[in-house]
Amino acid sequence: MREQFQSLIEEHETTTEEFKSANEEVLSANEELQSTNEELETAKEELQSSNEELTTLNEELQNRNVELTAVNNDLLNLLGNVTVPVVIVDLELRIRRFTPPAQKLLNLLPGDVGRRLNEIRPNLSVDDLGQFAREAIDSVNVQEREVREKESGAWYQMWARPYKTWDNKIDGAVLSFENIDALKREIEYLIRYGDALIDNTRGALLILDADLRVVSANQVFCRTFQVTRRETEKLTLYELGDGQWNIPRLRDLLEKVLPNNGRVEDYEVRHSFPHLGERTMMLNAHRIEPQPGKRMILLSIENVT
Repeated sequence: MREQFQSLIEEHETTTEEFKSANEEVLSANEELQSTNEELETAKEELQSSNEELTTLNEELQNRNVELTAVNNDLLNLLGNVTVPVVIVDLELRIRRFTPPAQKLLNLLPGDVGRRLNEIRPNLSVDDLGQFAREAIDSVNVQEREVREKESGAWYQMWARPYKTWDNKIDGAVLSFENIDALKREIEYLIRYGDALIDNTRGALLILDADLRVVSANQVFCRTFQVTRRETEKLTLYELGDGQWNIPRLRDLLEKVLPNNGRVEDYEVRHSFPHLGERTMMLNAHRIEPQPGKRMILLSIENVT
């Protein structure tokens, strides 16, 4: 019985030690659970904060979506109701949008969105439409050219402008076409009318551009100074007749006096002209502006020898 009792005591002590060890493990596990609980509480707070941020972001995205929808509707209505042919292309010259008037002029269909500009066959007398748009993208400058419609022969002013994003980056080009047929015909009529008036004027007349290059010379001038229009037009005044008009007093008139006054009357010049000899010429000149920004000079020459 003593041995059994001693054995029971040892077993009890062993069990007690095991219970102590288990209790320590339980206490350690409890501490870990408490730490985990604290971490979960922190994570819960972080999740709540993230949820609030996501809710705010979702509201902002919804507001932005509403704004983008409104802007897209405005853009669609603008492109749908504008009367000017407009085509928008990306950097690869692929068509992104176009207005209804551009469909007939450039022979476009709704399915052409995404096609390259060089792949379409416009109803215009232009073969390098893609290169024209590329020049505007590469140079970041406005390009312009006059083109004609193949069927009607109507004149259009073709523009290519760089497409800029909100952060001022180039992301393509915008092509627009302005019908200038009426203006073109009116200008041609005025030119013919002006040429008729100039040719029937008794005095010698020259029309010079801003670079003093001869735009037109009437018959009296050609007959008086024994030159042809082919030998006169598109040359600078000082190149005419082997430099016979390279006269210092005439230079003063055109380069100094006229720009300041805009008009000069009865300006006398004496000079020895080939085939004519010594002559005294009375010059009258004034600036004209047939088109905005295009200045020209009307020069009349009268022999008062």
